[in-house]
Amino acid sequence: MGKFVITQRKNGEFQFNLKAGNGQTILTSEGYSSKSACTNGIESVKTNSQDDSKYDKKESTSGKPYFNLKAGNGQIIGASEMYESTAARDNGIASVKSNAPEATTDDQTS
Repeated sequence: MGKFVITQRKNGEFQFNLKAGNGQTILTSEGYSSKSACTNGIESVKTNSQDDSKYDKKESTSGKPYFNLKAGNGQIIGASEMYESTAARDNGIASVKSNAPEATTDDQTS
């Protein structure tokens, strides 16, 4: 089962990573100014992760595929790592879809 891990950056911002059951990070959030905003971001991932239209499949300037997950308002709520192939990227999306809805939250800031 997946889990969201909340951490605090050196600049004081909060962020979360969605980790798959094997511990691999499959989605990383932006920085949030408060922990409550960060937990709202997690809820947004849980809600939006099931909607294929919320995934924005991209390619980096170096040609590596990746994706962003967007909220209903179009704001990016999570970004993937860079993948070696589009098939690997699509597997990453499938992993977010299967792990996010039931993922637990591990708050490492308290």
